[in-house]
Amino acid sequence: MAVNLILGWWLVAASRAQQLPRPSLSLHPSQGVSLGDNVTLRCHLPRLAAWVWLYQEGSWPYKKGKKKDQDTAEFFISTLREHAGRYRCQYQVSWAEEASEKSDPVELVLTDVRYPPSSISLHPEQHVGTGTNVTIRCWNKDYGATFFLHKDGSSAPIQRQDSSGGGTATFTLFGVTPADSGTYRCSYHPKNYSFLSSPLGDGVTLEVTPTPARPGAELVSRGNLVVAVVRGCAAVLIFALGVFFVIDARSLWIRRDESLGGKGIEWH
Repeated sequence: MAVNLILGWWLVAASRAQQLPRPSLSLHPSQGVSLGDNVTLRCHLPRLAAWVWLYQEGSWPYKKGKKKDQDTAEFFISTLREHAGRYRCQYQVSWAEEASEKSDPVELVLTDVRYPPSSISLHPEQHVGTGTNVTIRCWNKDYGATFFLHKDGSSAPIQRQDSSGGGTATFTLFGVTPADSGTYRCSYHPKNYSFLSSPLGDGVTLEVTPTPARPGAELVSRGNLVVAVVRGCAAVLIFALGVFFVIDARSLWIRRDESLGGKGIEWH
């Protein structure tokens, strides 16, 4: 009987939790947060709620009571190293109902100036033509770090790579176009500190220009067009001559047959 009661209570609780839409969580600002900066985590509620919880992975939850006429709960943090990590939120409409499912996670990555910026190099240097493969190399003295390649103007890193040893990562941009022009920088996360980052290092600037046509390419193209037209005309002429000879030969055979028929050949 006790087992049945527990099972029944669990089924009811799970059913109620499934009936509550899942909230969503956002981080402001979402990038470039340094230790000591203030950040806001906003839990967006699909239903008006009385209580909202903010969970940091591996830590105690933060609880917040809120007014019924608000559809967002805000949590303010003046960041310390221990605040770096992954967060989710959850809400409850009343004590008589179960809490909703937790939101999808957001990650709070904090920049720690105690980690020196990485160095960077570009090959080929600066000016390249469309279609060129470009290599960007980042390195530092911290072995085992995870490197990130950033492009100025992009809100998030465009590539990441675990260093293969020696504190170095090599990023390749294949077949670049003018859209790849810009300034690139590197950062890294020290080994075993997934949510702490070095500051961005110095930048390298890449300029991609459209590859000019080879000298005489237009003349060659026109020559090819003329050759194609001449070949087409020759093919049409040959075909027409062939049709003419077939028709002429057929007419000759018809005239010959008529001539033979006019001699009055008899069969015995």
